Amino acid sequence: MSGGFRSRSAGRRQAEPAKKRPQKPQVKSEPSTVDPARVAAFDVLQRVTNDNAYANLTLPKLLRERKISGRDAAFATEITYGTLRNLGVLDAVIGECSSRPLDQIAPPVLDALRLGAYQILYTRVEPHAAVDTSVRLVKESGNEKASGFANGILRTITRTPSEQWMEQLTPQDELEAIAFRTAHPQWIAQSFEKVLGRDDLEAALLADSQRPIVHLVARPGEMSAEELAAITGGEKGKYSPYAVYLEEGDPGELDPVREGLAAVQDEGSQLIARAIAEVPVADDQGRWLDLCAGPGGKAALMGSLARIDQARVDAVEISDHRAELIRKTVRDLPVTIHVADGRNPGLEPGYDRVLVDAPCSGLGALRRRPEARWRKQESDIAELNTLQEELLRSALNLVKPGGVVVYSTCSPDLRETRGIVDKVLGEGVEELEASQFVGGMTGTGDNLSVQMWPHRHGTDAMFFAVLRKVG
Repeated sequence: MSGGFRSRSAGRRQAEPAKKRPQKPQVKSEPSTVDPARVAAFDVLQRVTNDNAYANLTLPKLLRERKISGRDAAFATEITYGTLRNLGVLDAVIGECSSRPLDQIAPPVLDALRLGAYQILYTRVEPHAAVDTSVRLVKESGNEKASGFANGILRTITRTPSEQWMEQLTPQDELEAIAFRTAHPQWIAQSFEKVLGRDDLEAALLADSQRPIVHLVARPGEMSAEELAAITGGEKGKYSPYAVYLEEGDPGELDPVREGLAAVQDEGSQLIARAIAEVPVADDQGRWLDLCAGPGGKAALMGSLARIDQARVDAVEISDHRAELIRKTVRDLPVTIHVADGRNPGLEPGYDRVLVDAPCSGLGALRRRPEARWRKQESDIAELNTLQEELLRSALNLVKPGGVVVYSTCSPDLRETRGIVDKVLGEGVEELEASQFVGGMTGTGDNLSVQMWPHRHGTDAMFFAVLRKVG
């Protein structure tokens, strides 16, 4: 939905997700009277609200700790992620029914209202069950005086069918309406539209709410994708020669993953890491560089390919913690890790191949973090643009004449993609056709660079451009 949306009949009410003062959840002194699945969902929502936690990391851990499994775990996952993805729509409906602005509702009460509203509007849960359990969560959170208030809002929501709520609250402007229907802030819808156009926009935004299947990468030199597919029961990927799709199951329990013969990696990331090794370079001396290497997925694939080509990879990471993650990932591969700032890493120039997988807004991976679309701010992009350009220029200084630089982001926003690449073209830099390195993938845009999309390719919305330093 539009980040600035306000309903026509309630202009004074705040409809976008409210930013509130941190409030620690109340410690329950008595066992909850609500089922464990809903309690788990409510607790995750509060951690996201209060601690900026990531639901995709918090919920699985909590389910394991509380021994919630099977249908209960599936229900907890559905209502947690569904609530977080649809915060904008839920807040618009709650705001329409509330006698006070959302930012004046205690955070635990608002989280319980969101959880109840999601069940009423988006699931087959009986309305009375959604209302009753949500009101009990309000009471058990230490906000018993607000239970009547919460009960009134939720009962009001149940009196109007979900389709009618959507019709009533959808803005008149077409772009705002698309953003509302797909539960996105308006600025993200505008960002995507600049790349895709209006016709394909809604499909792209809807894909952000679809559960992505697991993509595995077979480590080159260790095992083939065919072997990995046979062992796991998965399906060989469409574009990367190392990719395997896994529809269900915990990839961490697979023997090839546990033994380091395979790993979890989006197929788009695989294509980018492979491209840096595939672009022809005259007199390749085997000096490769990953300038922004954490947490190490692309560095590991580059290292596997470098081992086959008898090359070596330098991996730069500014964070000690992320550098340690790279060490665990690359293990015995020919990868040397440097804890340094990629803008000035102190390395000897003359690299044959350099990957700049630049820090970015992450708008291309919204489907993996349900709360991310409401947490990100458009104002963050300008600061990221400065860093992205500085990293790309550093890479161009470090690569030899005739060498190649691959610039990539997990974002389709033009300010982070073409906007950065176009700044360096003509300065002793030429751009090559990137589509020849994506395994026959089509629909990647009208430029020499490649823009992938979940709804078209099943990958994250990743971008990359291939640049050669003229010499």
